[in-house]
Amino acid sequence: MAKNKTKMASFLFVLLLIMLGVLAGTALFPEKQNPVAVARADKELPVVGSWENLRILLEQYEQKNAYMYREMAVDESIPTNMKSQAAMPAAGQADDYSATNVQVEGVDEGDQVKTDGQYIYQINHNQVQIIKAVPVEQMEIINTIRFNDQNFSPVEIYIDGDYLIVIGNTYIPEPVYPVDQSQLRMKSAAMPPYYHRNASLCRTIVYDMKDKRNISQIRRLVLEGSYLTSRLVDSKLYLLSNCHVDYYSIQKGLETTPMCKDTIKADRFDVQDIKTIRYFPDCITPNYLVAGAIDLQQMDKPAAINTYLGGGENVYASTQNLYVAASQYFNNVIRSTLSTAPASPADTTTKIFKFKMKDAQMQYAGEGQVPGTILNQFSMDEYNDTFRIATTYGDVWRDDQYTSQNNVYMLDRDLKLIGQIENIAPGERIYSTRFMGHRAYMVTFKDVDPFFVLDLTDPAQPKILGKLKIPGYSDYLHPYDENHIIGFGKETIELSGYNEKSMAFYQGLKIAVFDVTDVNQPVEMSKVVIGDRGSDSELLRNHKALLFSREKNLLALPVTVMEIGQKNAKQNNANIPEYGRFSFQGAYVYHIDLQQGLQFKGRITHLDQDDYLKAGNYWDNPDKSINRILYIGDALYTLSPAMIKANQMDSLQEKQVLRLQ
Repeated sequence: MAKNKTKMASFLFVLLLIMLGVLAGTALFPEKQNPVAVARADKELPVVGSWENLRILLEQYEQKNAYMYREMAVDESIPTNMKSQAAMPAAGQADDYSATNVQVEGVDEGDQVKTDGQYIYQINHNQVQIIKAVPVEQMEIINTIRFNDQNFSPVEIYIDGDYLIVIGNTYIPEPVYPVDQSQLRMKSAAMPPYYHRNASLCRTIVYDMKDKRNISQIRRLVLEGSYLTSRLVDSKLYLLSNCHVDYYSIQKGLETTPMCKDTIKADRFDVQDIKTIRYFPDCITPNYLVAGAIDLQQMDKPAAINTYLGGGENVYASTQNLYVAASQYFNNVIRSTLSTAPASPADTTTKIFKFKMKDAQMQYAGEGQVPGTILNQFSMDEYNDTFRIATTYGDVWRDDQYTSQNNVYMLDRDLKLIGQIENIAPGERIYSTRFMGHRAYMVTFKDVDPFFVLDLTDPAQPKILGKLKIPGYSDYLHPYDENHIIGFGKETIELSGYNEKSMAFYQGLKIAVFDVTDVNQPVEMSKVVIGDRGSDSELLRNHKALLFSREKNLLALPVTVMEIGQKNAKQNNANIPEYGRFSFQGAYVYHIDLQQGLQFKGRITHLDQDDYLKAGNYWDNPDKSINRILYIGDALYTLSPAMIKANQMDSLQEKQVLRLQ
């Protein structure tokens, strides 16, 4: 009897919500996509202002997400399952050397390895080593930076003239400042003399290295939170961290905001004033986005620090603007266990927050919104005051009206919609995107790889020019020139799978050169496949692992090669292709041109014969795994934590080995 009453109450509750939705003019099953909208037209974000308002904002977030999780819980249909510009060379430096592979020319990105044409700087086992690389025969370690804080883990570095910038994360479980009634309030009458909290910190350390053998620390900028990303533009460093909001402690009356420290100003932590913290409307999460900026040409100028309630996920930066993208998930459908109607996917949108980078400050410049979610930073681009973004909306696993589709949206300088292409490759999702001037290239995938060429010349009327369907997919697209692009991903084969449906299974690493001279009929003009199923490269997840020079006809990447001994690719009882066994780790080097395409030159490894004998079927020794490749002059350098090898670029003949451990 009680169970029947419970069911009846649930039914009446759902019916009531449906009626309220109808009265409010909302549909039970809304259109597949929401229209693009601009959340705010003004140029200022609202201020949190008070602790009470912060609690209200966080309560709204909690209620919204608790409702979404409850609705998802009853949805039984959801399965459970261009190189940057190099600085002018100093005396003794080579004037021909590679730089970090970045998304936008003139916008440097941090990496674990940098070179200035004479020295190599490398993060190695929580230290930073400075290696004299030229001349090759005299390669040596001339300095090692060790950190007193055992919790500090360096993540990325930059080189800017005589400055070395090290960015990393640390953790402090100890008191960091005295309690101040204006900064920290507790409802309890008993106030401790110090507030103890476990804090994750993003630390930036600037070193003066005019004398490489005697470098000195000149500045630290510390932002509470975990390192998100950074950019270096015209000697201005822009840094972002994500700081978790301890919502439950705030509800109990323990009120704290992110801590920050700039040692140019004072060697102590300051707490951000709740009255100055702004928030992203309609994009509240229990997270602070903390932004800091340093002018490396005015080292005595204090850092500009701003805090925003709401997190960031992916970041794109041009030479003038920085865009922070954040996903939003809502469930628009009220559905009971008695309903037979198809469940819609959670409504997904991406909020875009624009900041102008000027004079080492990030100035809020507007926000926009598009349906769907993005893949990574390469899903975004700015060109001629137009912001372009590629998204996927819906679910790949569905075959109803809510199946996935892919879209490209064009927004003006105020992030208002001016053009779009929607419903690209239904049932698939984006694996890679690259915007290049008036064009964009997109790879989607489910069974085969549709390679799309898009014309964005008129932002109000973007259009698809051509497409090419081939086996495999590309995780990363890199421009060769205006009419050729290189794809890095996996080869695939189609086999019959569950219920005799055709399924695609990835195989070895695939590198392909696409000719888009005839935009209506793109051509895969050259292709190589490395290894068998299980072969991998960091490049598929991190574009900074690529070394490419069109001028030198050079392409190199780190790879782990798995091979099937008999090369028969036979399947097991489940009709799944066999995985290969470990056979190689190191760098694959290619000659690349438009006449003969990709030509294998050779490979370099840091493993010796004993390493290969000990490896067995898999390789799990990161110390000897090559992770970066660079060149200085006519020497090709491969780097692992264990060593640096220098080889002649044309013949790949070994010239020198420097052991780092």
